[in-house]
Amino acid sequence: MSARSPSGPAAARHGWAQALATVLAGLAATGAVAALGLWAAGAAGLPEGAFPRVVAATVVVAVGGAVEFSGDAGGLVGTEGDLTVMPLSVTLVGALAVGWGFLRPLRHRAVAGAAELAGWAGRIAVLWLLALLALALAARQSFELPPGEGALEELGELFGVLPRVGFTTDVPLTLLFGLLWLAGVVVLALLVSRGAPLPGRLLRLQASVRPAAYAMVVLLLACVAVGVVAGLVAAATRGHPARTFAVLLLGLPNVAWLAFTLGLGATWDGRVKGPFGLPVPHVLDEVLRTPDVSVLNLRTLAEHGGRVWWLVAVDAVLLLAAAVVMAGRSPVRVPAWRHAVHLAVALALTVLTVCLVGRISARFGLFVLGVGDLGGALSGELFLRPRLWTATGLALLWGLVAGFLGAPLARWAGRRSGRGGPGTRGPGRG
Repeated sequence: MSARSPSGPAAARHGWAQALATVLAGLAATGAVAALGLWAAGAAGLPEGAFPRVVAATVVVAVGGAVEFSGDAGGLVGTEGDLTVMPLSVTLVGALAVGWGFLRPLRHRAVAGAAELAGWAGRIAVLWLLALLALALAARQSFELPPGEGALEELGELFGVLPRVGFTTDVPLTLLFGLLWLAGVVVLALLVSRGAPLPGRLLRLQASVRPAAYAMVVLLLACVAVGVVAGLVAAATRGHPARTFAVLLLGLPNVAWLAFTLGLGATWDGRVKGPFGLPVPHVLDEVLRTPDVSVLNLRTLAEHGGRVWWLVAVDAVLLLAAAVVMAGRSPVRVPAWRHAVHLAVALALTVLTVCLVGRISARFGLFVLGVGDLGGALSGELFLRPRLWTATGLALLWGLVAGFLGAPLARWAGRRSGRGGPGTRGPGRG
């Protein structure tokens, strides 16, 4: 196979039509998952036809955009709130769709020039920014919030006002972070796929970076698959199927990857206050619903149920499987210690990314004349944030151990299957 990068008509085939198809596939996938998840959560009943705009806002947030909340109830009642959370089910589906669309025209190639890859990615980026701009402008809505009973109802009747809440998008931040999200997806797609071409100067990444990147993607998807099975079982046996499917369609990776980091020994700090909570199993809500900031780790979870220790066993199995996958895609002569280092670095970066995108913060409140929190049914606060360096350090240790064990297991499995051990097919072939 020729190692030269195609030019002229061959390079031109990655044109605007295919770039548009890639962007539309990403938007269709994210929009469909967001709409189904919000529908299962009951958002279809929002007043004043807000549902489509809420779907648009969810897609914006899922790809890194920023949504701002506002409220007003005349001169007597004010509102304030903020929300920081990524619906990672929507994010994951969008990343898979965009990554597949980016790689599809590049398949069956050995090498591609840097200019060609940049031009192909640039076309997608231009159309992606235009699509994000349209979504950001559409994701704006405000509507009246029924006050319910008690003080708010009496104030509304007395002064003839009802609180209005709404949301808008921060367009510049949405475009900036949406572009960074797209760049991350494109780079990760090139690193993960063995069949995707690389510029000649980067071919060395095929032997060192690609196997580890692929193993981490497989690991994260395996965590999600385990979460899907657990969610379906819960929906079938514990009732509330609509709520369960809403979590699956909007925040399954948020829960699954949080559980993965907990199984590694990571610690998260959090708190739940008010009528709403985290889309997580009930035991996590119990741990976090305390007067002060709560510590969430294996020890505190075990106080509410010993089954949490199964997370350690599941993590060990998944990590060992990821180590075997990585070794199986690596060159034969890579020593075990290098496998361990590669897996340790890759796992640390993966856990760091999970911790950064898995943080949650939400706050909403109503105030009379700026001096009193009305509390009750319309005020609350929740947050969940990781202890980054502890989680990253533990990931390094787990990766070193799993990498040392995975290399000989991959060789043994290769001999048993008659394939001669890891990496026999060569790192550059699909």
